[in-house]
Amino acid sequence: MRKHIFNAGPCVLADVVRENTAKAVIELGNSGQSIMEVSHRSKDFEPIIKEAADLLKEILNIPEGYSVLFLGGGASLQFAMVPFNFLNTKAAYLNTGTWASGAIKEARLFGEVQVLASSEDKNFNYYPKGYTIPTDVDYFHITTNNTIYGTEILRDIDSPVPLIADMSSDILSRPVDVSKYDLIYAGAQKNMGPAGVTVVIIKNEFLERVTRTNIPTMLKYRVHVENGSMKNTPPCTAIFTVREVLRWVKSIGGVREMDRRAQAKADLLYHAIDSSKLFVGTVAKEDRSRMNICFVMKEGYKDKEADFIAFAGTKGVIGIKGHRSVGGFRASCYNALDIASVQVLVDAMAEYEKSIL
Repeated sequence: MRKHIFNAGPCVLADVVRENTAKAVIELGNSGQSIMEVSHRSKDFEPIIKEAADLLKEILNIPEGYSVLFLGGGASLQFAMVPFNFLNTKAAYLNTGTWASGAIKEARLFGEVQVLASSEDKNFNYYPKGYTIPTDVDYFHITTNNTIYGTEILRDIDSPVPLIADMSSDILSRPVDVSKYDLIYAGAQKNMGPAGVTVVIIKNEFLERVTRTNIPTMLKYRVHVENGSMKNTPPCTAIFTVREVLRWVKSIGGVREMDRRAQAKADLLYHAIDSSKLFVGTVAKEDRSRMNICFVMKEGYKDKEADFIAFAGTKGVIGIKGHRSVGGFRASCYNALDIASVQVLVDAMAEYEKSIL
């Protein structure tokens, strides 16, 4: 039986995406080869990576003058790759959680980092506001959705300096004004495909700001742009699946439909949390993530959390255990998660609450 998958990553995938990938693993078209065997420079694979890039440009309405890259190393490698290329003197960051903190740590290896604001004082349960972006920095870096703590910014901010965003866990979930960003990166496994590939959207003019001469070849964005993501062998199978995800997103209405579905799923689950006598949310309501919904049991019932996870498992619900830094529960409602699965979780919450209160 297919489970109701709320994993924070790897993410749930649409049935058609899994089925098409499974077929390609056995044989890619009529090539006589698996997608895992095919040459990345062959006529069999080159149209796949091109279509994936073209689809992303179409779906996100990426302007002319931007390149789409498919890289290895995960978003965590981007934490170092960004400052290695673009931090010449000083950069500004928002500290909104574990992954933002990791990006800040890496950037400090390359230059001065100014943390404009942080929500660490309240265990990252809100998204910082009221900060001023300085004009004397090389770039400003944000994490748009915080997977572990469940906060999200749902607007494209205006920045007087180049804006860089880690969108690993909310990319494709809403329309984005890409023109406001100089670089966007996203590990695919949160909302766009399997682990193994990271998508980078970079403004070509931004590459002119790279002045450092000691960057290793494989860490240079320009090298990957000039070689069409094929300076070395790219993760072909993961890229194939990303293409299938993008085809699926386009087929059901693009990011506007994803946005509508994300809001519907979040409304359903947050309403259940807010009206519950047993469960309570952990995030400031105005900053709640639609992708990663975090909640706990109220005081006096903490000892029941593991029992509820086991109970939900009997309903086919998996992946809701909260991160150890927050505890409780985390329901990741990524694009391919159907609202019917959220309803199953909501019903399980109500049934469990009724059984112990």
